[in-house]
Amino acid sequence: MRNSNQPNNSIAISLVRPKSIFWHNLGKNWYKFSRNPLSIIGLVIVLVIIISAIFAPWITPYPEHAGPFVDFKSAGQPPSLQHLCGTDNIGRDIFSRIIFAFRDALIMAVVVLALAVPLGVLLGLIAGQLQNTWIDIVIMRITDVFLGIPSLILALAIAVVLKPTLMNAMIAISVTWWAWYTRLVYGMASSIRNEYFVIAADLIGASKFHILFREILPNCLSPVFTKIALDVGWVILIGAALGFLGLGAQPPTPALGQMVSDGANNITFWWMTVFPALAIVLAIMSFNLMSDGLRDMLETRME
Repeated sequence: MRNSNQPNNSIAISLVRPKSIFWHNLGKNWYKFSRNPLSIIGLVIVLVIIISAIFAPWITPYPEHAGPFVDFKSAGQPPSLQHLCGTDNIGRDIFSRIIFAFRDALIMAVVVLALAVPLGVLLGLIAGQLQNTWIDIVIMRITDVFLGIPSLILALAIAVVLKPTLMNAMIAISVTWWAWYTRLVYGMASSIRNEYFVIAADLIGASKFHILFREILPNCLSPVFTKIALDVGWVILIGAALGFLGLGAQPPTPALGQMVSDGANNITFWWMTVFPALAIVLAIMSFNLMSDGLRDMLETRME
């Protein structure tokens, strides 16, 4: 016969564990997201950018201009119905090249975050769970070193050493980006490890792996996803800065930073600089606005 004083473990954990913050109620989450009209605008712009980049060969008026194309007869034409953003100094349609440039910009953001986020989150979880141990000290001191150097400066230093290609630019940015997620998750894990539902899981003999990835990690994901949406814009900006200095994708591949640089060398054709720069601003602004809505939608509410 079961001892009546023995607690029911499954019931005890369910009483103290916070409600899941992901997809618990899709309608409720969408309502929280849609309360901010600017977030809706940001989401729409993000979707337009992504869809345009994916279907660039079919929706751009001059897809061949994204490659090694020269038409000196059309060089330096101002914005018109035929060329919405004008043409550059060798006759290529700037609008078409901007759409194609969004492809590499989005690919860079996805690759950088796919490399940096898992590493940063894992290190933050380990350091937060093993707080005040030598593992915590080593991880967080290395993290502090990377955080102490501006991301752009460190990315430039790495990119200069490597051959200037899109892939090497992704690697350079990834090396600088993981530390932000380590610091973010470390702070949350250090706090969550003292919550009752984590203590209860430890008391019933749950493994360290279970506690890290089933108890602590789900409660860290809300700010992580919000930061990912915010960081897409910042990665695009850092990538454009590397491209401006010739350390990203190489011509004739269109790149937003490279296009701004080309325009700066041809001041007479102001549209060569203005429209690629506006494209960078639009991408950063849209992801920032969308991240505000995600923050509201994924906000944890303890009940």
